[in-house]
Amino acid sequence: MKKPLHSQPRRKPGTAKSAKKAAKSPSKRRTAPTPPERIALARTFHGQVISDDFAWLRADNWKQVLKTPAKLPKKIRAFLEAENKYADAVLAPVKTLRKQLVKEMRGRIKEDDSQVPAPDGPWLYYDRYRKGGQHPLACRKPREGGKEQILIDGEKLGKGKAFFDIEATEHSPDHSRIAWSADTKGSEYFTIRIREAGKERDRREQITDTDGSIVWSADSNALYYVRMDENHRPYRVYRHRLGTSIDKDELVFEEKNPRWFIHLSQTQSGRFGEIEVADHETSETRLIDLTQDAPKPRRVAERRERVRFDVSDHDNALFILTNADGAVDFKIVQAPLKSRSSDQWRDLIPHKPGRLITGMTAFARHLVRTEREDGLPRIVIREIASGDEHAIAFDEEAYDLDLGEVLEYDTDVLRFSYSSLTTPWETWDYNMKTRERTLRKRQEIPSGHDPKKYVTRRIYATSHDGTEVPISILHARKTKIDGKAPLFLNGYGSYGYSTDAGFRSNVFSLVDRGFVYAIAHIRGGTDKGWNWYLDGKLEKKTNTFHDFIACAKHLARRKFTAEGNIVAIGGSAGGMLMGAVANMAPQVFAGIIAAVPFVDVLNTMLDDTLPLTPPEWLEWGNPIADKTAFDTIRGYSPYDNVRAQYYPPILAEGGLTDPRVTYWEPAKWVAKLRSEMTSGGPILLRTNMGAGHGGSPGRFTRLEEVAVEYAFAIMAAKRQLKA
Repeated sequence: MKKPLHSQPRRKPGTAKSAKKAAKSPSKRRTAPTPPERIALARTFHGQVISDDFAWLRADNWKQVLKTPAKLPKKIRAFLEAENKYADAVLAPVKTLRKQLVKEMRGRIKEDDSQVPAPDGPWLYYDRYRKGGQHPLACRKPREGGKEQILIDGEKLGKGKAFFDIEATEHSPDHSRIAWSADTKGSEYFTIRIREAGKERDRREQITDTDGSIVWSADSNALYYVRMDENHRPYRVYRHRLGTSIDKDELVFEEKNPRWFIHLSQTQSGRFGEIEVADHETSETRLIDLTQDAPKPRRVAERRERVRFDVSDHDNALFILTNADGAVDFKIVQAPLKSRSSDQWRDLIPHKPGRLITGMTAFARHLVRTEREDGLPRIVIREIASGDEHAIAFDEEAYDLDLGEVLEYDTDVLRFSYSSLTTPWETWDYNMKTRERTLRKRQEIPSGHDPKKYVTRRIYATSHDGTEVPISILHARKTKIDGKAPLFLNGYGSYGYSTDAGFRSNVFSLVDRGFVYAIAHIRGGTDKGWNWYLDGKLEKKTNTFHDFIACAKHLARRKFTAEGNIVAIGGSAGGMLMGAVANMAPQVFAGIIAAVPFVDVLNTMLDDTLPLTPPEWLEWGNPIADKTAFDTIRGYSPYDNVRAQYYPPILAEGGLTDPRVTYWEPAKWVAKLRSEMTSGGPILLRTNMGAGHGGSPGRFTRLEEVAVEYAFAIMAAKRQLKA
């Protein structure tokens, strides 16, 4: 996603004076790259012609590039590398600042950190880091005390690799083996390997081109995994029996419709593997009995358009989280274990409008569900036998709750984590029977952190149609709220994902420099329920953009900042948001950071050969088949709406091996911005030539990427960015 800068600035940094002088003295090295070649490409859809002069930046062999980045055509590589050098040169005056930011952010990380161990049978499992280590170590130690075993040494395995990311480490039910998956390109093709617990060498089996998920059979002699197709779509579930050839793995399930993706997991009881087949509106679940030698997947209920399911088993019953029968914000029903039809469902937790049930887990004696109402989360515990319920909630204006990993089923202890924008993460064990809480860990900030020095607020902005949009705010208590502070505004607003107000240690490098930090909980997410999502997709997508602009302007009216002094940031679909607001309200922002931005919406949705396009039609519309969808997307697609006007400084970031938002989207967008804009800028493109959608996976190299974003934000707020 974002490549660290390596080139030297024109002048050697060292003092504020020299940095200031460099900022005022543009050199030849800071001249924008030669404008890319324009090769006219015109296509007609629904009687309308769309032109794309920069389509050539999409490599014909892009699928090969995902697996072998060196195969990128030379002409395209030269363009991306020239852009990286230009971005280096423009940001050279803040090289010293970037180093200081990395030092500060690293100072907030406990380098030899460790998870609270999770019990499972005779063992306690946990991840930890070595001091100075980039990658985690998966470990365990005897439950009754004894020596630690390092099961997977991520630091050792990742040494010397340009990219290394472990997706999963799963121990077998008998604790004798470990299966683990890792990606070494950033393209999210994961290879699964298996080893005997306590050994450093893997077995000969290597399963390539998977999505990284792993589910063991109950006898520990086989595992299930998901294979990706040539378009990077998870489409088949296989069973691999240890000691046999991968070529002989048994096909368990296949989904042939490219609109549907497969997800594989295991129920809390460990009895079933769960195959979820889903698009953005509909899902169905098939269960695999892991206790059987060669089970066939059993469908829980028939597939119905716009109906979603999530399943947990309990003895001879199923609990099903669903939006069936008009339950927009979801309900939980109970059904017999062998149920194949919704005719046998009965409501257990009825639907309540405005209270979104976001998840559930069934334990031996309790059903746990997570909810969100008016943007705030809570955990609800239900005793299955009696039906008695109670909730875990907190009193801060803005906070986040997460369920922690619980490996056992027959337990009364639930693990959860709590934080707010001012309060570091706390890990609690909660006795669901006695209701006692035990603090197991509080996130340590080695450089120090005093929550009393900061303020968390929750306010509401009124959008263009009268809708009230929540905003979470963090600032230093000493920061004057007089309209003069710069503000860093975060937004996403797509796919139903909420942006929770949890602790983010990195942002204090901005907050301590006088920035106000804010999160706009805009439509397209589920921050205020499922309808909040529905009101920000398809033909209503522009609500997302109007909400974000309304939040920015409201923050200025409330004197948290001023218009023109706001730096906005969003990634992926949030990067599309950045592109849209840059077109719609450029004067409101001092700068815009668009990470792996989905900005070429129309062209991407017109290309059904791309990995995500068919399932994404339900999120954005199908412009191939539907003229109304074509017109709607064309009306807001950031790339198609770049025009002759002022644009604020923009930092666009891409990843060469990104299968989700392909590298050419930000590349084309930057090329078009420079060719059309009349004033403003600079417009910068940084492409990580060795990573994909998530950027660098190492916990410290990631800080270098964040430091570039923050340095850009500081320069933008101070009007120091010069082309």
